[in-house]
Amino acid sequence: MPSEETSGLNRRDALRRIAVGGIGAVTSALWVQNLSALARVRADQVHTVLVTAQTTAAWAPKVLSAHQHQTVAALVELIIPQTDTPGAKAARVDRFIDTLLDGAEPSDRERFLGGLAWLDARSQTLYRSNFVSASPAQQTDLLTRLSAEASAEDRAGADFFTAVKSMTITGYYTSEIGLRDELGDNGQLFLPAFEGCTHPEHQR
Repeated sequence: MPSEETSGLNRRDALRRIAVGGIGAVTSALWVQNLSALARVRADQVHTVLVTAQTTAAWAPKVLSAHQHQTVAALVELIIPQTDTPGAKAARVDRFIDTLLDGAEPSDRERFLGGLAWLDARSQTLYRSNFVSASPAQQTDLLTRLSAEASAEDRAGADFFTAVKSMTITGYYTSEIGLRDELGDNGQLFLPAFEGCTHPEHQR
């Protein structure tokens, strides 16, 4: 029987594979493409806003409710969990997503928020608990279902999970923690330039 530590490592490894596999934002719904492109285009700007807010005042979400923010924080940490390097929550990716949503098109923002509501409803159906209150094993099971689109019900949430994965990975690997601790950026390295979105609304 695997130890708790080994089980935790296996779970984190599995979730890392989910995160990097099948992102598929380019072939996803338009709102997913829009949010994914917005994350790439505005990553540096959003991180600057978060650093400034951190030094001037206590941070509070602008778009997400307290429960929604808690759910996003749980999701990003499941996608890029803390191992021997900090995870997505330590890199403030939950705050990155909220700040990004604040500047998103209203229709794209509403689809994302609708995805959060869907996630809780699906978790209630499967586990009689909202996503945040579900056990780690149940959370992992649900995200695995979404990644695999295991059923018609799960396919309904696949676009939302694609959006979260894409935004999380961009937010993490453009953050100071992601650059320094994961990519080994010592000030001489830099991320390759992201290809900009061709949608006019993202060129503001």
